[in-house]
Order: sequence, then C-alpha cells, then structure tokens
Amino acid sequence: MATKRDYYEILDVPKNASSEDLKKSYRKKAVQFHPDKNPGNKVAEEQFKELSEAYEVLSNPDKRRTYDQFGHAGVNSSMGGSGFSGFESGNINDIFGDIFGDIFGQTGGGRRRRGRSQGRPGEDLSIDIDIAFEDAAFGKSETLEVWRETACEKCTGTGSKSGKAHACQACGGIGEVHFQQGFFSVSRPCPTCHGEGYVIKDPCDGCRGHGRIQKKSKIEVRVPPGIDNGQRLKLSREGNSGIRGGENGDLYVNIQVKAHSIFERDGENVICDVPISIAQAAIGAEIEVPSLDGKVKVKIPSGTQSHQTLRLKAKGIPRLGGYGRGDQLLRILVETPTKLSQKQKDLLLELEKSFGNDSQPLTRSFLGKVKDLFG
Repeated sequence: MATKRDYYEILDVPKNASSEDLKKSYRKKAVQFHPDKNPGNKVAEEQFKELSEAYEVLSNPDKRRTYDQFGHAGVNSSMGGSGFSGFESGNINDIFGDIFGDIFGQTGGGRRRRGRSQGRPGEDLSIDIDIAFEDAAFGKSETLEVWRETACEKCTGTGSKSGKAHACQACGGIGEVHFQQGFFSVSRPCPTCHGEGYVIKDPCDGCRGHGRIQKKSKIEVRVPPGIDNGQRLKLSREGNSGIRGGENGDLYVNIQVKAHSIFERDGENVICDVPISIAQAAIGAEIEVPSLDGKVKVKIPSGTQSHQTLRLKAKGIPRLGGYGRGDQLLRILVETPTKLSQKQKDLLLELEKSFGNDSQPLTRSFLGKVKDLFG
C-alpha cells in the first residue's frame, strides 16, 4: 500500500500556516487540478482528491491538532477507522462555495449550477491561409470563408421553441451526480442532462435543441505588412458562438507564405541571387536587378568576386508593427561559360597569360599558403 503524503506538503504550506494561508494555497491548487479544468485526466483527478482530503483535515482545527500530534493514523482513528470518507463533514462543493464562488460561478448554497443557466464560451477555431511572398511583405486584405457554430436564429440560441429550459430533475440542476467510490465521494457529469444542468423539453426545429447551427461565414482579415511564415493572427470573438449568452470563441489565422521564384527571406532582409558574366565581374558594369519595388539599377564594381554580397538599403521587408524596412542583399554569382569554341578558348588562354600576379590576389594568396604548408 502506498505511503500517504504529508498534508502540509500536499498544500505546499509550512506547519504553522494560518487558516488564510491554507485557503489561499488550496484555492490556487484546486483551480489547477479541478476535474472541470482537466476533463479525462486521471492524474489530475487523483491530485485533486488528495488536495481536497488535505484541506478537509487541516481546515478543521480539531482534526488539524490530532493530525499534528498523531499524523495520518490519528486522523483515521478519529474518523472511526475508515480513513478519509469523502467529505462527510461537508461536501467539497460547499468548500468551493466559500472560496471559489467568483472563479467557478456558483449559485446559492455553495453548489455550482452548470451549463445553460450560466452560458458557456464558444470554442476557438483555427484556419490556415496561403499568401504570396509580396503580400506577406506589404500586407493585404483577405476574405475568409469559415464554417462555425452560430446561434440559431429560430430560437435565438436557447435551443427551445418556447425559449425556456427546465432544471434537470436527475441532478437538481447542478449538472453533476455524486456517488461513493471507496474512501472518496466522486462527482460525474449528469448522464440525463450531459452536465448541462438543464434539459430542453420542446427542442427547436432549427437546431434540434442545441442552440447553435453550423453556418459558413465570410470574415474580413487584414494581413499586416511584414508578417512571416508560421505566424498567426488572432481575430477576437470570431470563433464559435457562445451558448446561452456566453462569449464567442476566437479565430486564429495561421499564415503560410508561398515560396518565391527569385527572393528568399532572412528576417527583415530579402536575398536575391544575381548571375553576372566574367567580363562584368572583371571590369564592372551597371545592371538591372529585381526588387520588391520593381527593377533597380545597380553598379557592379570592377573585380567583383563570386558570392560577394551587395546591399540595397531599405529594399527589404517592412518591420512588422514598426517603422522602416530591412535591406535587399544581392548575392553575386560569377558565371563561367560552359560551351566555348576553340577560338574562344585560345583567346581566354592568351588573356590569362597576360594577367600578372597583381590582378589575381586570391590566387597569389592561395599559392603562398600552399607553399608554406608543403615547403
């Protein structure tokens, strides 16, 4: 049998903690592990039971004194040898009524009325959109078509022809049923009302009592300049409609930027490979290159080497949510001819013979390093 943890350790408080400190710690941890916050999570459910047991004992002055003196054995003995018995001195909902009313939305008597009486927020939705490279750079307006749950117009979202819902008789409108399981009192969503707390006796013909229907909606979204691939936009209250007056969920738009045939993006900079001839690299030239703003004339300095980078200031991506732009980087690729006639080959050989060491500093430097390496 597993050893039970110390109650003070469970609540993460010192042994001299005041009742207010106990309550604060319990409030924080109970919100974290409450079954409503962790549906289907068995580990969280066990932690919640353990937490509630610890608070049940330490919040009672007599039980706390007994526990401080004799530990778990003393508490078990004071409970008639049965151990923790599922909140016999007060249901856990009554404890929630004391400290969690503003968090869980309780009604009188400490019991939380669920579902339709309170209204529930709608679910968040997510959609992927593909945009062009230029649109990511400069922004655009996009019309999205989204299937979402919207309030039924026939019943104005109530789910009922008459607009009325009736308290579930099986659970008394609480939305939960309680039963004993071993040492613990366990609560589960009511199977009659499915945890809603209310039932619809005259379902609406339009939504069959659900209060919402699926409907395709057109939503305008402004894609801001400078957005990047993988980022997302949040459209508040554009998700599924809330139930019975609850807030709508949000819509998240995931941005996928299409690859460009010429440009690459590196943060706020744009990279473009520009091929030039040997002659242009050697003696310099003025050429036209593409940019996001159209064609731009660029001077190629004489003696330009392959993979050298030229920079065009403020021709890159606009800064997202800020001012100014990145730069465009021209990555120069000196292209070597591949199909030469014999005459062209002879001319190149003759030209190479005419080059002195001063005209080829990279070659001179490389040969010097090789000589130093091998002697």
